[in-house]
Amino acid sequence: MLSWGAGRPRGLPGQTARGTDRGREAGEAEGAGYHSSVRIRHSSFDARQHRGNEPGQQESAAQRERPSKSQLKREMTALQELGEQLLGLSLARLRTLPIPEKLYEAIELAQRIRDREGLRRQRQYIGRLMRDVDPQPIRDALSQHGASHRAEVAAMHSAEQWRERLLTQPDALDAFRHEHPQANPQLAKLVASARAEAGAAQHGRHYRELFRLLRDTIAAGQRQADEQPEGPGA
Repeated sequence: MLSWGAGRPRGLPGQTARGTDRGREAGEAEGAGYHSSVRIRHSSFDARQHRGNEPGQQESAAQRERPSKSQLKREMTALQELGEQLLGLSLARLRTLPIPEKLYEAIELAQRIRDREGLRRQRQYIGRLMRDVDPQPIRDALSQHGASHRAEVAAMHSAEQWRERLLTQPDALDAFRHEHPQANPQLAKLVASARAEAGAAQHGRHYRELFRLLRDTIAAGQRQADEQPEGPGA
């Protein structure tokens, strides 16, 4: 026969099981709360990411990449100035430039128009055509032509100065040959003939031939100097 004291241990396993169940339920509840908070945080992060990709922000970025009104105005002004520069060129020079045939024909017509209002409308039409043209190749071609033209003008001025020196200064011939050793051997004879014509009322053929010879000699020397490779220390 069991005593009261001996019966208590039989009640302990039941009590322990109930306590374990309650602990497990508490742990599961705590775990569910943790996962719920993690899901909330991820949802908030996703929402922020979604808001960062909203169309309004994309449009703002696109607007920042667009040129400003002042920049567009400067570009349009530059195109107008380029069009005016093209209007002042000869048709032969225009043919050497990388411009569309339609633009060439418009400029050709504008150069033949004498009516002020008609010319104004034609200029506007040329301006509209210029909007569809890449201006940089045209500017590059004009720049190269401008540099060549400036070199030709410089050679002409130098030839005029040398001609006057050769006709008036005895030692000028040696100075020119020293500066331009590639000069034509017939230069001395041509200088003497031009001096003989100096007393005439009008300059004769040798005077003009001397100028052309000096101009060509100076221009050839300049081209050779431009083609010389730069030294290692340059």
